[in-house]
Amino acid sequence: MQLAALFLRLGVTAFGGPAAHIAMMRSEVVDRRRWLTDAEFLDLLAATHLIPGPNSTEMAIHLGFRRGRVGGLLTAGVCFILPASLMVGAIAYAYVRFGSTPQAAWLMYGIGPVIIAVIVQAVWKLGRAAITGPLQLLLGSAVAILSLAGVNELVLLGSGALVAMAAHLTRGAAVAGLLATLGAATTLAGAAAAVAAAAVPVTLTRLTLFFLKVGSILFGSGYVLVAFLRADLTERWAWLTEQQLIDAVTVGQVTPGPVFTTATFIGYLLQGWPGAVLATIGIFAPGFVFVLATQPLIAKLRASRVASGLLDGVVVASLGLMAAVTWQLGPSVIVDVPTGVIAAAAAVMLVRWNPNTTWLIAAGAAAGWLLRGGA
Repeated sequence: MQLAALFLRLGVTAFGGPAAHIAMMRSEVVDRRRWLTDAEFLDLLAATHLIPGPNSTEMAIHLGFRRGRVGGLLTAGVCFILPASLMVGAIAYAYVRFGSTPQAAWLMYGIGPVIIAVIVQAVWKLGRAAITGPLQLLLGSAVAILSLAGVNELVLLGSGALVAMAAHLTRGAAVAGLLATLGAATTLAGAAAAVAAAAVPVTLTRLTLFFLKVGSILFGSGYVLVAFLRADLTERWAWLTEQQLIDAVTVGQVTPGPVFTTATFIGYLLQGWPGAVLATIGIFAPGFVFVLATQPLIAKLRASRVASGLLDGVVVASLGLMAAVTWQLGPSVIVDVPTGVIAAAAAVMLVRWNPNTTWLIAAGAAAGWLLRGGA
């Protein structure tokens, strides 16, 4: 079947993040196979930005639906996700067996700073596109500050959506709405902190529901996932250490396909193979539902001022969360002068040459081995 063959191949070879994945899909379905026109492809791309979930995966699901209705939707989505999930599961198995050895620790010593540089670049690039005026800048900054202060990320995303919608609809009242909404968010911070204080044991049910929640509400880049993972799994419930979180993000980076397969890695760490399977299903299942539900509404969603405003607010709030989590994770991986140099060098290369992040991560691993592993 053409659809299965295409998306299995993309699932094995699609390195470089969502933008690269979408570019590869366009080349295949518009230029090579002529299944869609550029205008139709852009309609689907716009629709992926109006629903939660991983954009490139949802684009694969949209394309599958257009080609083969519900059967095509399932085929394209599963074939795009499955190769990366299997790779990540195998890496998680090896990590559990060998990840605490000195050799692995030296590799991660060099990889961690590269990941921080990659996330910083993503925040910068996305910010340049999303921050189009003082209101967006104020909103993103306020979300970052309140996130660092402990306000729940769902409250911040919802507040950002409401503020931006007010800006679209009322213009002059936007700033007042911003202050009022963020004030309400600050009031809820105490309750969020109280919830955070309670330790919660890991169970398969809690793990599955957590990733189902994330897949149902997460807008923006896959890197926003890091903010959600850290808030609950590291800070609130202490299921992961900071280093395990960095390692999980790294694995999502070095494998092809969606970054959201980080969930597979974490599921295996916490609950073995059942956890890996259920975490993967949990985080990706909402995307299939949202794509199917929005197919008849694509034209209306694109023209809606309310939907456009809500999306703008969620995107800017997501950037604020990304900035906050980068600030929090930085000290756990940039621990001395060599790691600072690695992070700075990775940042320079990303700005100057924009290489595939897989090669940068490999270079970071080599640097970690040379600096500490060979001693």
